[in-house]
Amino acid sequence: MDNNVYQVYEDEIQALEEEIKLLSEKYEDIQQESTFFSAEDILKAIKSFQREVQGESKGRESPSDLKAQLESLEADLSFLTKLTGFQFTSHSKKTVERTKERRLQKHRLSGNCYSLSFQLEFQLLEVQSKEKVSAVVSDLSIVMESRENSDVSKFVSSIEEQGNLVTFFRSLSTYAEWFEHRRRTFLHFK
Repeated sequence: MDNNVYQVYEDEIQALEEEIKLLSEKYEDIQQESTFFSAEDILKAIKSFQREVQGESKGRESPSDLKAQLESLEADLSFLTKLTGFQFTSHSKKTVERTKERRLQKHRLSGNCYSLSFQLEFQLLEVQSKEKVSAVVSDLSIVMESRENSDVSKFVSSIEEQGNLVTFFRSLSTYAEWFEHRRRTFLHFK
């Protein structure tokens, strides 16, 4: 009977130690993220937060104001989706390594550009030196549904080698828009 009681306590202690470890990692993540912001950015955020708190103490926003803000944000999102063709469906981020000067994160992103779906996996290395933060993309992996086209396959391979996300998104937007026009045209003649 005594062994069972001790085992219950040991299990509880182990669970609490794991919880402490997870909370410590979360705290370190938050601390690390805050080091990537300049003192000026932090002061702006504090002032903005104080204004919000003062505004809340004067009175809460009405549901109609919140609904209007939500509708405005939805309209902005709709506009950007129509403009660029991009609609992101999921994003996950995992911190792989972190120190005071650098942070390595693994990102997974999926979505659609017009009618083409894509998935990206990459690592983002952020290095802070004095007042400058630089970011480098590595281990870029792109999965697209229309890889049967050799031109697209060559393009995706070259982007994966370069690790240039901006070029990928710009080119994909243009390609997907014209791909959609061709698809509609061929459907029209069928």
